[in-house]
Amino acid sequence: MSAAHVMEFIGPPPAAETKHSKIARALRGRPAEWAVVQRAATITRAASAAQAIRSAKLAAYGPAGAFQAVARTVQGEHRVYARYVGEQRRPVVGGVAA
Repeated sequence: MSAAHVMEFIGPPPAAETKHSKIARALRGRPAEWAVVQRAATITRAASAAQAIRSAKLAAYGPAGAFQAVARTVQGEHRVYARYVGEQRRPVVGGVAA
């Protein structure tokens, strides 16, 4: 290894904030309150986005189940509604999460 290739032990910079991380943070700040988080071109796209939020397909909404989301058409507009409900606690049985 030459002097030009000196290794540095430093951590990476923080991840850039995404649209979804901003939405998730805002929802966490107002737990249990529904918000329109997206307007989609079709109800199919709105339903797909709602599913991605519920299942935490996008890491910002993790863990799965921490957010509820539904798709609705209101006056011809396809909306995604979401809210933060908190992380589900699994009961502990015999010292192990069930």
